Amino acid sequence: MAHVSGVMEEPQTTADCPRCRALEAQIAKLAAELEEVRRSGKRQAAPFRKPKKPKPRKPGRKPGKDYGKHERRVAPSPEEIDETHDAPLPPECPRCGSAHVQETHVAQQFQVDLPQRPIHRQFNIHIGRCQKCNGRVQGRHELQTSSALGAAAAQLGPNAHVAMALLNKELGLSHGKVARMFELMFNIRVARATSARSSARTSRRCEQAYAELRSAVKASSQVVPDETGWRVGGENAWLHVVVGDNATCFEIDPTRSRQPVERLLGMEWSGLMVHDGWSVYRKFDRAVHQQCTNHLLKRCHELLAAAIGGAVRFPRQVKHLLKQGLAFRDRHENGEVSRHGLLVMAGRLKSQMLDLVFPVKTHPGNETLANFLYGHLDELFAYLRHPGKMDATNYRAEQAIRPAVVNRKVWGGNRTWLGARVQSILASVIRTCHQRLIEPFHYLANVLTSPQPPPLPLPS
Repeated sequence: MAHVSGVMEEPQTTADCPRCRALEAQIAKLAAELEEVRRSGKRQAAPFRKPKKPKPRKPGRKPGKDYGKHERRVAPSPEEIDETHDAPLPPECPRCGSAHVQETHVAQQFQVDLPQRPIHRQFNIHIGRCQKCNGRVQGRHELQTSSALGAAAAQLGPNAHVAMALLNKELGLSHGKVARMFELMFNIRVARATSARSSARTSRRCEQAYAELRSAVKASSQVVPDETGWRVGGENAWLHVVVGDNATCFEIDPTRSRQPVERLLGMEWSGLMVHDGWSVYRKFDRAVHQQCTNHLLKRCHELLAAAIGGAVRFPRQVKHLLKQGLAFRDRHENGEVSRHGLLVMAGRLKSQMLDLVFPVKTHPGNETLANFLYGHLDELFAYLRHPGKMDATNYRAEQAIRPAVVNRKVWGGNRTWLGARVQSILASVIRTCHQRLIEPFHYLANVLTSPQPPPLPLPS
């Protein structure tokens, strides 16, 4: 209690204190969010569900000019038709039961379906002996995947091996489901271990292509690295990915360290690097760095979701500056802003960001973000100083790593480090094929049937 002029003052209550009211409001908001997280964690689909959109779009195609291109399946040519079947008129009219039905014309309908009968091939391999060196000589057909005879003479064809690799490494089916699909769809009985051994054999044939794409990533002018958690034999591991100009490399490592990226690029690498702000990437001090703008915008959204009162001003202002940079990039691509104007804007945005983050923030989350931005001011708008050569976000790595994340959710990772090596090689080759506009099915089939594995074709 305090006495002023002999009058006793009443103690100030919580309702009279603005700061206390703000804290109570923040506590109530956080308590509601915690309760929602607790309740959603009990749902079986919680790890996979998507949040409900407040204003979802109407399903289906949009009317008018936004409808899109009209597509339909093209009828096959006469040379492509394998079977022809007749659908004769019924003996009676289905409406009235009359037997007086007269044919007026014959229409065509076309259907494409999956074959269920597998193709069984027999190779009559001619074997001889060289008259000069007395060495054994054996013929080889272009469809053969191996020269083994005897007990190993009954084999799977190249298309079957490629399908196993793509179903497991790209489409996310476990080896058990791959075996089930082969039996159900193609009437080919294989064991789960057959699918695993097939993928390992295909990866060994892709060793040369894996070495080539690693060299291509190192020679890229821009790389986009990222990493995610992985499991090998029930132990924690990390899946690292580096996306270059025309190649993508995956590598699974037991540690979350700089070693995988260092082995691939070398610490002296000096190009453009776009990443999510992980401190390991900052070790490449000769590179020009760009912090992922999308990650920074997400941090602003998280702060805005939990902030109240005046704490919302700082993340809103940071978000506004980041979006300004993206807007000027788009205007430059549309020819509205010159390259010189883009460089001027990059310096102006950096100066405005410095003025924004320099004062000390009372909100702990805002102060943490301000310290990060202050330490990376030159890396916030680097893409404006390298227009057309540098991305503003690490979306390339995010897109490359997404199939691996789906696989991890489906079958949890790899059982052995040999399987991890197979995962790294095949995922890298498949992703690089898509990056170079090459059909991975055809390339892998060519790898399996060639006596010497062919190199990965470069993009045209």
